[in-house]
Amino acid sequence: MNLISKDFIRNIAPQLNLFNTLGGGIAQAAMRIDKQKKGVVVRVAVPSVSPENFHVVLNENVLTVFAEFRHSPEDQLAAPLFSRVLQLPAGLDLARIDAVFEGQELQVRIPYQASPEPREINIKQR
Repeated sequence: MNLISKDFIRNIAPQLNLFNTLGGGIAQAAMRIDKQKKGVVVRVAVPSVSPENFHVVLNENVLTVFAEFRHSPEDQLAAPLFSRVLQLPAGLDLARIDAVFEGQELQVRIPYQASPEPREINIKQR
C-alpha cells in the first residue's frame, strides 16, 4: 500500500524546500516596507508560494499577512507557512487598502489619508 503519492510529493516539495534550513535556507518570508509619495507598500516575497495561499487580514489598525499550504483547495487542514503582524501607524487610509500579487511578490498598498485643506472657521456670536 502506497501512503504517499507522487502528486503529494510533487505538490509539497516546493514548500519543503522553503523550510529547508539544513542547507542554510530560510524559514521566514522576505518582507519590506516602502514609503512612497502616495502611501506605504508592504512587500512580501516567498519563493514557490502561489497567490491563492496568501491571506491579508486587517483588524482595526493591525495588519496580518500570512500564507498556508493545502494539499488541495478542498482540504480542511492547512499547514502554516509564515505569518507577519504589523501595527499600522496613524495617518493611513485603512478603508482604501488593496493587495496585488505581481511577479513572485505580494504587495499590500496602503494610501495616506488625504490632508484637509486649511479653511477659516466662522465665529458665531451668542
